[in-house]
Amino acid sequence: MKVLLINGSPRHNGNTAIALNEVARTLEAEGIETVTVAIGNQPVRGCIACTACTKKGRCVFSDPLYDNIFAILQEGIDGLIVGSPVYYGGANGSLCALLDRLFYSAASLMAYKPAAAVAVCRRGGAGSTFDRLNKYFTINNMPVVPSHYWNSVHGAAPGEAEQDLEGLQTMRTLARNMAWMLRGMKSSDRPTPESRQRTSFIR
Repeated sequence: MKVLLINGSPRHNGNTAIALNEVARTLEAEGIETVTVAIGNQPVRGCIACTACTKKGRCVFSDPLYDNIFAILQEGIDGLIVGSPVYYGGANGSLCALLDRLFYSAASLMAYKPAAAVAVCRRGGAGSTFDRLNKYFTINNMPVVPSHYWNSVHGAAPGEAEQDLEGLQTMRTLARNMAWMLRGMKSSDRPTPESRQRTSFIR
């Protein structure tokens, strides 16, 4: 089994990386392979709602970040964890630009895979960031993995997240719950979805 972790911070080794590394180490200890992709600090193109991906089978824009993650999804993952720093009470805009494209063009490759969001903040805004990221999962039939507290870790300067012992424990619990759900879901059949009904509120 394999879990993809997306680091939505422009800092490869910042506090978001510390939180996700704690998850990855615990998953590996549970016998689950992990692969982490960091979005980095280069501009990320957003979705333009052209819907061409519905015919092409992938986003029409080709860039190394999207291509890398899309290839990992095609190879197959069993779970997904997305981490983000808090910017003005929300997730990193570059991360959301990437996720908009991924979830519109590659939703079928992630559906029914357990997922979790991780928010990293100095002080506040973790709740709204957590909520924003979870919406990607809950619109795509992805069971959301719980922990014993909301998935947030605190730290401002790089490295400060190491001092948030409760936050890091929350990450380990999250990882163990992910492993537990993956093992349980592997031995069960997934629901058969109905054909989607779409209703316009404009008459």
